[in-house]
Amino acid sequence: MPKKSRKIERRQSSIHGNGVFATAPIAKGEKIVRYKGKVRRHEEVDEEYAGFDETGHTFLFSLNEEWVIDANIDGNVARWINHSCNPNCEAVQEEHPKGKKHKDKVFIHALRDIAPGEELSYNYGIVLDEPHTPALKRLWACHCGSANCTGTMLQPKRRPRSGNRR
Repeated sequence: MPKKSRKIERRQSSIHGNGVFATAPIAKGEKIVRYKGKVRRHEEVDEEYAGFDETGHTFLFSLNEEWVIDANIDGNVARWINHSCNPNCEAVQEEHPKGKKHKDKVFIHALRDIAPGEELSYNYGIVLDEPHTPALKRLWACHCGSANCTGTMLQPKRRPRSGNRR
């Protein structure tokens, strides 16, 4: 039987489907939960899910350029934390001390104090290589309802920096 955190629980969300909610006060900076799932190579995940229609719903969390956490397999409650344009949490990657990238971990930390009953959220930071067409923006639509909602979970493309910055 899965271990249940005393400070969070999964239940229906007004943002999207299931969500994760605080059941007790959570302090700013607190490490809330680890994002768990089977660690797999990107190529393996791409091949396995290639036949599925894209739905804008994912339990995949990229660790680095080679590895991804697939919370569809052995995932925990963290997979139900929804995206928000005004998040109260952030995903923090902890690198393995010996540089074994497949052993890196992701933890969800509180960006601010969170009250009991409040839904946890973080910015998924989804960056796609292909152009952000209206269809892709609809597919990856955001329903967080915050005043600064961009309407999409897609983030602006990263631009290469020119020159050296200090």
